[in-house]
Amino acid sequence: MDILSIGGLILGFSSLLIAFIIEKGNPAKLLQISAAMIVFGGTIAAVLVSFPMSQIKTAVKHLKMVFMDKKIDFANVVEQLVQLSDRARKEGLLALEQEIPNLQNPLLKKGLGLVVDGIEGEVIRDILDREVYLAEDELKEAAEVFEAAGGYSPTMGIIGTVMGLISVLSNLTNPDELGPAIAVAFVATLYGVSSANLIWLNFGKKIKTKAKQERMLNEIIVEGLLSIQAGENPRILREKIGGMIKEAGQKQGQAQEPAGATVGG
Repeated sequence: MDILSIGGLILGFSSLLIAFIIEKGNPAKLLQISAAMIVFGGTIAAVLVSFPMSQIKTAVKHLKMVFMDKKIDFANVVEQLVQLSDRARKEGLLALEQEIPNLQNPLLKKGLGLVVDGIEGEVIRDILDREVYLAEDELKEAAEVFEAAGGYSPTMGIIGTVMGLISVLSNLTNPDELGPAIAVAFVATLYGVSSANLIWLNFGKKIKTKAKQERMLNEIIVEGLLSIQAGENPRILREKIGGMIKEAGQKQGQAQEPAGATVGG
Protein backbone atom coordinates (compact mmCIF):
# COMPACT_ATOMS: atom_id res chain seq x y z
CA MET A 1 0.00 0.00 0.00
CA ASP A 2 1.12 3.55 -0.71
CA ILE A 3 1.17 5.04 2.78
CA LEU A 4 1.74 8.56 1.45
CA SER A 5 -1.44 8.53 -0.63
CA ILE A 6 -3.62 7.01 2.08
CA GLY A 7 -2.07 9.08 4.86
CA GLY A 8 -2.34 12.26 2.81
CA LEU A 9 -6.06 11.76 2.19
CA ILE A 10 -6.74 10.99 5.83
CA LEU A 11 -4.68 13.96 7.01
CA GLY A 12 -6.27 16.33 4.51
CA PHE A 13 -9.90 15.55 5.26
CA SER A 14 -9.37 15.14 9.01
CA SER A 15 -7.63 18.54 9.14
CA LEU A 16 -10.62 20.18 7.48
CA LEU A 17 -13.05 18.45 9.82
CA ILE A 18 -11.07 19.20 13.00
CA ALA A 19 -10.62 22.85 12.01
CA PHE A 20 -14.37 23.11 11.41
CA ILE A 21 -15.09 21.67 14.86
CA ILE A 22 -12.58 24.04 16.49
CA GLU A 23 -14.50 26.92 14.95
CA LYS A 24 -17.58 25.55 16.77
CA GLY A 25 -19.08 24.11 13.61
CA ASN A 26 -21.47 21.18 13.64
CA PRO A 27 -19.99 18.27 11.59
CA ALA A 28 -23.50 17.02 10.83
CA LYS A 29 -24.10 20.18 8.78
CA LEU A 30 -21.38 19.05 6.36
CA LEU A 31 -23.29 15.92 5.41
CA GLN A 32 -25.57 17.08 2.59
CA ILE A 33 -26.76 14.38 0.21
CA SER A 34 -28.08 16.85 -2.37
CA ALA A 35 -24.75 18.72 -2.48
CA ALA A 36 -22.86 15.44 -2.88
CA MET A 37 -25.15 14.38 -5.72
CA ILE A 38 -24.63 17.65 -7.57
CA VAL A 39 -20.84 17.79 -7.11
CA PHE A 40 -19.82 14.15 -7.49
CA GLY A 41 -22.60 13.15 -9.86
CA GLY A 42 -22.04 16.24 -12.00
CA THR A 43 -18.26 15.76 -12.03
CA ILE A 44 -18.52 12.13 -13.10
CA ALA A 45 -21.10 13.04 -15.74
CA ALA A 46 -18.83 15.75 -17.16
CA VAL A 47 -15.93 13.30 -17.32
CA LEU A 48 -18.07 10.72 -19.11
CA VAL A 49 -19.05 13.30 -21.70
CA SER A 50 -15.46 14.48 -22.17
CA PHE A 51 -13.67 11.18 -22.77
CA PRO A 52 -14.24 7.98 -24.76
CA MET A 53 -15.09 4.83 -22.82
CA SER A 54 -11.69 3.32 -23.60
CA GLN A 55 -9.93 6.16 -21.78
CA ILE A 56 -12.36 5.99 -18.85
CA LYS A 57 -11.57 2.28 -18.50
CA THR A 58 -7.85 3.06 -18.64
CA ALA A 59 -8.23 5.57 -15.80
CA VAL A 60 -10.17 3.09 -13.65
CA LYS A 61 -7.61 0.38 -14.42
CA HIS A 62 -4.68 2.50 -13.26
CA LEU A 63 -6.42 4.05 -10.24
CA LYS A 64 -4.79 1.35 -8.12
CA MET A 65 -1.41 2.97 -8.82
CA VAL A 66 -2.40 5.78 -6.45
CA PHE A 67 -2.81 3.39 -3.53
CA MET A 68 -0.41 0.57 -4.39
CA ASP A 69 3.25 1.20 -3.62
CA LYS A 70 4.96 -0.61 -6.49
CA LYS A 71 8.65 -0.53 -5.68
CA ILE A 72 10.84 0.22 -8.67
CA ASP A 73 14.13 -1.48 -7.83
CA PHE A 74 16.67 0.15 -10.12
CA ALA A 75 19.59 -1.57 -8.40
CA ASN A 76 18.15 -5.04 -9.03
CA VAL A 77 17.54 -4.30 -12.72
CA VAL A 78 21.08 -2.95 -13.09
CA GLU A 79 22.50 -6.12 -11.53
CA GLN A 80 20.40 -8.27 -13.85
CA LEU A 81 21.68 -6.41 -16.89
CA VAL A 82 25.29 -6.61 -15.71
CA GLN A 83 24.99 -10.35 -15.09
CA LEU A 84 23.41 -10.88 -18.51
CA SER A 85 26.18 -8.83 -20.11
CA ASP A 86 28.88 -10.83 -18.31
CA ARG A 87 27.37 -14.14 -19.40
CA ALA A 88 26.94 -12.94 -22.98
CA ARG A 89 30.64 -12.03 -23.19
CA LYS A 90 31.69 -15.38 -21.78
CA GLU A 91 29.23 -17.74 -23.47
CA GLY A 92 27.72 -15.75 -26.34
CA LEU A 93 24.32 -14.18 -26.87
CA LEU A 94 22.58 -17.50 -27.49
CA ALA A 95 23.37 -18.57 -23.92
CA LEU A 96 21.04 -15.83 -22.70
CA GLU A 97 18.02 -17.71 -24.08
CA GLN A 98 18.05 -19.82 -20.90
CA GLU A 99 17.61 -16.66 -18.81
CA ILE A 100 14.47 -15.40 -20.55
CA PRO A 101 11.93 -17.58 -18.63
CA ASN A 102 13.40 -16.37 -15.32
CA LEU A 103 12.87 -12.66 -16.02
CA GLN A 104 9.92 -10.86 -14.40
CA ASN A 105 10.02 -7.53 -16.21
CA PRO A 106 8.02 -7.88 -19.48
CA LEU A 107 10.09 -5.30 -21.38
CA LEU A 108 13.34 -6.94 -20.32
CA LYS A 109 12.00 -10.34 -21.29
CA LYS A 110 10.81 -9.17 -24.71
CA GLY A 111 13.97 -7.20 -25.40
CA LEU A 112 16.28 -10.03 -24.44
CA GLY A 113 14.35 -12.31 -26.77
CA LEU A 114 15.00 -9.88 -29.63
CA VAL A 115 18.69 -9.76 -28.73
CA VAL A 116 18.96 -13.55 -28.68
CA ASP A 117 17.18 -13.75 -32.05
CA GLY A 118 19.94 -11.63 -33.57
CA ILE A 119 17.79 -8.62 -34.45
CA GLU A 120 19.76 -5.51 -35.40
CA GLY A 121 20.31 -2.92 -32.69
CA GLU A 122 18.39 -0.12 -34.42
CA VAL A 123 15.41 -2.39 -34.96
CA ILE A 124 15.49 -3.45 -31.32
CA ARG A 125 15.60 0.18 -30.22
CA ASP A 126 12.65 1.09 -32.45
CA ILE A 127 10.55 -1.79 -31.14
CA LEU A 128 11.35 -1.21 -27.46
CA ASP A 129 11.08 2.58 -27.68
CA ARG A 130 7.60 2.09 -29.08
CA GLU A 131 6.73 -0.15 -26.13
CA VAL A 132 8.05 2.46 -23.69
CA TYR A 133 6.10 5.24 -25.39
CA LEU A 134 2.82 3.30 -25.42
CA ALA A 135 3.16 2.37 -21.73
CA GLU A 136 3.80 5.97 -20.70
CA ASP A 137 1.08 7.33 -22.98
CA GLU A 138 -1.48 5.00 -21.41
CA LEU A 139 -0.64 6.30 -17.93
CA LYS A 140 -0.82 9.90 -19.14
CA GLU A 141 -4.30 9.23 -20.54
CA ALA A 142 -5.37 7.88 -17.16
CA ALA A 143 -3.95 10.93 -15.36
CA GLU A 144 -5.72 13.25 -17.82
CA VAL A 145 -9.13 11.89 -16.77
CA PHE A 146 -8.52 12.62 -13.08
CA GLU A 147 -7.07 16.06 -13.82
CA ALA A 148 -10.19 16.88 -15.84
CA ALA A 149 -12.34 15.79 -12.89
CA GLY A 150 -10.31 18.18 -10.74
CA GLY A 151 -11.23 20.99 -13.10
CA TYR A 152 -14.94 20.19 -13.23
CA SER A 153 -15.42 19.59 -9.51
CA PRO A 154 -15.11 23.20 -8.22
CA THR A 155 -17.45 24.41 -10.94
CA MET A 156 -20.02 21.81 -9.95
CA GLY A 157 -19.63 23.02 -6.38
CA ILE A 158 -20.46 26.56 -7.41
CA ILE A 159 -23.47 25.32 -9.38
CA GLY A 160 -24.67 23.44 -6.30
CA THR A 161 -24.27 26.55 -4.16
CA VAL A 162 -26.18 28.71 -6.65
CA MET A 163 -28.97 26.17 -6.80
CA GLY A 164 -29.13 26.15 -3.00
CA LEU A 165 -29.24 29.94 -2.84
CA ILE A 166 -32.03 30.04 -5.41
CA SER A 167 -34.06 27.72 -3.22
CA VAL A 168 -33.30 29.75 -0.08
CA LEU A 169 -33.99 33.19 -1.56
CA SER A 170 -37.23 32.04 -3.13
CA ASN A 171 -38.63 31.49 0.34
CA LEU A 172 -37.91 34.35 2.75
CA THR A 173 -40.96 33.92 4.96
CA ASN A 174 -38.79 32.95 7.94
CA PRO A 175 -35.77 35.27 8.31
CA ASP A 176 -34.47 33.31 11.31
CA GLU A 177 -33.73 30.32 9.09
CA LEU A 178 -32.06 32.35 6.35
CA GLY A 179 -28.52 32.21 7.77
CA PRO A 180 -28.39 28.42 8.39
CA ALA A 181 -29.97 27.73 5.00
CA ILE A 182 -27.35 29.82 3.18
CA ALA A 183 -24.60 28.06 5.14
CA VAL A 184 -25.94 24.68 3.98
CA ALA A 185 -25.94 25.93 0.37
CA PHE A 186 -22.21 26.64 0.57
CA VAL A 187 -21.48 23.00 1.46
CA ALA A 188 -21.54 22.21 -2.26
CA THR A 189 -18.67 24.64 -2.87
CA LEU A 190 -16.74 22.98 -0.04
CA TYR A 191 -17.31 19.56 -1.61
CA GLY A 192 -16.21 20.76 -5.02
CA VAL A 193 -13.03 22.60 -4.01
CA SER A 194 -11.88 20.06 -1.42
CA SER A 195 -12.43 17.02 -3.66
CA ALA A 196 -10.57 18.71 -6.52
CA ASN A 197 -7.52 19.57 -4.42
CA LEU A 198 -7.42 16.51 -2.18
CA ILE A 199 -8.60 13.80 -4.57
CA TRP A 200 -8.84 14.32 -8.32
CA LEU A 201 -5.85 16.54 -9.09
CA ASN A 202 -3.63 14.56 -6.73
CA PHE A 203 -4.64 11.25 -8.29
CA GLY A 204 -3.58 12.55 -11.68
CA LYS A 205 -0.29 13.92 -10.34
CA LYS A 206 0.52 10.65 -8.57
CA ILE A 207 -0.04 8.58 -11.70
CA LYS A 208 2.13 10.96 -13.75
CA THR A 209 4.92 10.80 -11.18
CA LYS A 210 4.94 7.02 -11.18
CA ALA A 211 4.76 7.02 -14.99
CA LYS A 212 8.01 9.03 -15.08
CA GLN A 213 9.70 6.53 -12.78
CA GLU A 214 8.59 3.59 -14.91
CA ARG A 215 9.78 5.34 -18.06
CA MET A 216 13.20 5.87 -16.52
CA LEU A 217 13.38 2.17 -15.63
CA ASN A 218 12.33 1.18 -19.16
CA GLU A 219 14.92 3.49 -20.74
CA ILE A 220 17.59 1.89 -18.57
CA ILE A 221 16.47 -1.55 -19.74
CA VAL A 222 16.61 -0.49 -23.40
CA GLU A 223 20.10 0.96 -23.09
CA GLY A 224 21.28 -2.06 -21.14
CA LEU A 225 19.99 -4.52 -23.73
CA LEU A 226 21.58 -2.59 -26.56
CA SER A 227 24.88 -2.59 -24.69
CA ILE A 228 24.61 -6.35 -24.29
CA GLN A 229 23.78 -6.74 -27.97
CA ALA A 230 26.84 -4.63 -28.86
CA GLY A 231 29.09 -6.76 -26.63
CA GLU A 232 30.13 -3.93 -24.32
CA ASN A 233 32.12 -4.61 -21.16
CA PRO A 234 29.84 -5.14 -18.11
CA ARG A 235 31.75 -2.46 -16.21
CA ILE A 236 31.05 0.05 -18.97
CA LEU A 237 27.39 -0.96 -18.92
CA ARG A 238 27.21 -0.39 -15.17
CA GLU A 239 28.83 3.06 -15.48
CA LYS A 240 26.54 4.05 -18.35
CA ILE A 241 23.36 3.03 -16.53
CA GLY A 242 24.57 4.58 -13.29
CA GLY A 243 25.05 7.87 -15.11
CA MET A 244 21.52 7.67 -16.51
CA ILE A 245 20.04 7.10 -13.05
CA LYS A 246 22.04 9.96 -11.55
CA GLU A 247 21.09 12.36 -14.34
CA ALA A 248 17.41 11.44 -14.14
CA GLY A 249 17.48 11.85 -10.36
CA GLN A 250 18.98 15.31 -10.66
CA LYS A 251 16.36 16.41 -13.21
CA GLN A 252 13.57 15.04 -11.03
CA GLY A 253 14.95 16.83 -7.99
CA GLN A 254 15.23 20.14 -9.85
CA ALA A 255 11.70 19.84 -11.20
CA GLN A 256 10.21 19.12 -7.75
CA GLU A 257 12.53 21.30 -5.66
CA PRO A 258 9.95 24.05 -4.98
CA ALA A 259 7.58 21.48 -3.48
CA GLY A 260 10.33 19.77 -1.49
CA ALA A 261 9.48 16.38 -2.99
CA THR A 262 11.87 13.52 -3.70
CA VAL A 263 11.86 10.67 -6.19
CA GLY A 264 10.11 7.67 -4.74
CA GLY A 265 7.20 5.26 -5.06
